[in-house]
Amino acid sequence: VSWKNQYAKKAVGATAVAVNGEETSQGQQIDATAPTTDDEYLWQLRLNVFEKAKTVASVCTSGTLCTVSNHEGIEGAPFGSFVDYVLDDEGNPVLLMNEMSMHTINIERNALNEGNGSVSPLVTLFTQLTSDTAAPQGQDVSRCSFTCRVEKIPKDAPDMDTIRMRYSLTHTYADQVMDSPKFAFYRLLPEKIYYVGGFGVLAKWVDVDDYKAAAPDILAKEASLIVNKLNREFQDDLENMAQHLLGVEKLEGIRVTNVDRLGMDVRVTRQQGTRRNKLMTDEFRIGFRIPVISVEDAKSEVLKVFQEAWEKANGVDWGDSEEPGSTVPIMKIAADSLE
Repeated sequence: VSWKNQYAKKAVGATAVAVNGEETSQGQQIDATAPTTDDEYLWQLRLNVFEKAKTVASVCTSGTLCTVSNHEGIEGAPFGSFVDYVLDDEGNPVLLMNEMSMHTINIERNALNEGNGSVSPLVTLFTQLTSDTAAPQGQDVSRCSFTCRVEKIPKDAPDMDTIRMRYSLTHTYADQVMDSPKFAFYRLLPEKIYYVGGFGVLAKWVDVDDYKAAAPDILAKEASLIVNKLNREFQDDLENMAQHLLGVEKLEGIRVTNVDRLGMDVRVTRQQGTRRNKLMTDEFRIGFRIPVISVEDAKSEVLKVFQEAWEKANGVDWGDSEEPGSTVPIMKIAADSLE
């Protein structure tokens, strides 16, 4: 039996809150760059935090820009504005701003003037997956805060044509205003990046260079559609999977919370003990055997998992040494007791 097969069988009993260089439940750091054998296989079931942050920044095209106010009576206070943006080739947010906008005035007076020596020249862009890009609602979504220096992009910048085209494709109004003398492009250069995976889960500072080198998940823009379809149309398959692959007894509910190129996350609620009002919520990571490169690949991998759960439930024996579902990579990533 291969080490991957052995580990797939053991992984349901394993508990870790994070992978790929993130903290474990014991607070230890896992080296994502040099894992070996079993560890290498398990930790590669999930996107690392750099890829997660890059995915949020890439999928979102708007956010809240916080600048330092210069307005009378609120000098030095944080001032939040809704802004649109695109990313340049290095992952830096680029904004098209009107010179009369309050946040532009604040940037011109503070961020581009090194804060006049009295306030910080930095700004923060907060961006968060929305209902259009993520199935969960409220605080149960991934988000990033980019604390940045600001530079005004000259019209003859080497990447100006790329920025203009990208902005025009992403924001339809841009063609009407980008040539106006009242509008200009500004580039945010991250100094610090903070990523939050959702309510009560991973929150971590992200290395800027690692963020820039990372690639966004290939399924990012379609993930919510896949998640919604699974939860809406495949509930019987999900329950079957929970009982026969995840080993969950006294199941109360299950839903998929995320899908990416490496696998899917599911949240399972079950009764704990004999009291019906005492519930245990578990988070599982179900990995794909191969990284997918398209939506169709992802659907195929999910359906393979459902098929193996069905085969195990019905005692299907193909005459080989592997029990159905035994090679599906599964990891229990979190547990929480609720009363």
